[in-house]
Amino acid sequence: MKTRGFVVTMFAVALSFTAQFVDSSSAASGYSAQLISPTAGQVLYPGQQVRVEWEALFPKLGVPLSWCEMEVFLSLDGGRTFNMCISVSFDPKATFFYWTVPNTPTNTAVLDVRFGCEQFYPETPSVQSASSFVIGQSATQ
Repeated sequence: MKTRGFVVTMFAVALSFTAQFVDSSSAASGYSAQLISPTAGQVLYPGQQVRVEWEALFPKLGVPLSWCEMEVFLSLDGGRTFNMCISVSFDPKATFFYWTVPNTPTNTAVLDVRFGCEQFYPETPSVQSASSFVIGQSATQ
């Protein structure tokens, strides 16, 4: 009985010390992005060059953001799937890029502005479902 009590006590002490070393602030202040353009309901056309722009809030990582990356993905089905990466991997301090709209007509296009920092913060989506837009038919169709 004494051994079990000792083990339980040591386990409780170990857990109380590890809590000091775990940075729980990143869970409370995680990553999020807010799309500025394209705007909700906007109609884009294949071949059109569009400025994709957003604002982002980043977690407290303890490492420079330059060690991390961002990418933007496109969904053609209202945000159920994101099979098309429309950007290169770029520095998280970037807030826009120019995108040539593909010939993929849909009434429910949605962007996902993802952020990740290998070994420090997992790739995290920020799906912009409130900013659904339209990709219209090509003028040649």
